[in-house]
Amino acid sequence: MPPANTHAASFDALSEATLRARPCAKWRHYPDDVLPLWVADMDFPVAPEIKRAIVDQLDRDLLGYGPKSGMPDLRESVVHRLAERYDWHVTVDDVHPLPGIIPGLYLGAMVTAGPGEEIVIQPPVYPPFATTIAQSGRTVLENPMVEMDGHYTLDIEGLRGAITPATRALLLCNPQNPTGRVFERSELEALAEVVLEHRLWVVSDELHADLTYDAAHVPFASIGDEVAARTITLYGPTKTFNVAGLKIGFAVAQNPALLERLRTTAGYLVPGPTTPSQVATVAAYRHAGGWLEETRAYLRANRDHLAARLRAEAPEIALRAPEATYLAWLDLRRLDLGDAVDEALQAAGLGLNAGATFGTGGAGYARLNFATSRAILDAAIDRLVSLAADRRAATPRAAAPRAATLRT
Repeated sequence: MPPANTHAASFDALSEATLRARPCAKWRHYPDDVLPLWVADMDFPVAPEIKRAIVDQLDRDLLGYGPKSGMPDLRESVVHRLAERYDWHVTVDDVHPLPGIIPGLYLGAMVTAGPGEEIVIQPPVYPPFATTIAQSGRTVLENPMVEMDGHYTLDIEGLRGAITPATRALLLCNPQNPTGRVFERSELEALAEVVLEHRLWVVSDELHADLTYDAAHVPFASIGDEVAARTITLYGPTKTFNVAGLKIGFAVAQNPALLERLRTTAGYLVPGPTTPSQVATVAAYRHAGGWLEETRAYLRANRDHLAARLRAEAPEIALRAPEATYLAWLDLRRLDLGDAVDEALQAAGLGLNAGATFGTGGAGYARLNFATSRAILDAAIDRLVSLAADRRAATPRAAAPRAATLRT
């Protein structure tokens, strides 16, 4: 059972009927006979501190335009959090509020490379990485990660070999989506060496930084002053505090010229975040730490439960426990589903993210969101177990299992 805490009861009380009544993408995308554990929203109630802050703002009729640089204490709360959690010391002038992380990816691509020039991504990776590069008129250059027994690492030598005279930047995802890796300092230092050697710019998506379990998150820009001068870090509260619909994030850069280029490029095309989202962020960062710690404990328990049940009941489905995020990267290749992973999952009553959408190395995988009640998670696992049993019966020779692994 999940560890006892003051919020666990409300998490456990979530019912499928209640969630299906929500007018949100996660629970309205699939038919009612499909359990949707796909898009990265938690099903959990939002922290009371955040709710109170938003209600208080509404009660005071504060829905007008906020200051261009953000409402009072907004950037200060980000600066304080980065220093307190990661020993990364920036100033308020290094922080630019954004209406989400994806706008930051677009801006990052536009200010670090010119039309047609190359930007490196390291798949399998969050699909908007490739999309924002292509839609910005830049060229995607792949440097796939290396996988061994479910453990993913950066291919540093492969990166050196892939870089061309047209390569200008690299998009880094750390903690990594969808694999859940939290890259160690030594890995980031090796990456930084290549970045500096080839004078690349880096846009580092660190949105899931606050959702680690045992591994310590290291901001890429904190590796050193030279690295900081070439890095735009994207950070924010939306995944951590389950407020994705409020649309807020931050670009953090310690190179004033680089950040000014981003601001200028944003112009009126990319406005600042709404005032309710800013109020929610300050409340989250200043007052909702207790909610976050209890939520992480519940997520950890769900993660471990998922891995244990797969190991015992569906060993054909391999899982390396994620070091961060609430996303499980399921290796379904032993089920021999071919190109029909998504179709097979939906037929089994599951709506997950098909691995192929994450690019090279994703075929045969699926991403499962375990930020839901234990009962709903168990119902989803039951369906995975049934799918594995059906495939085992249909293809008995394919049943030499590779066990789901729990390595934290």
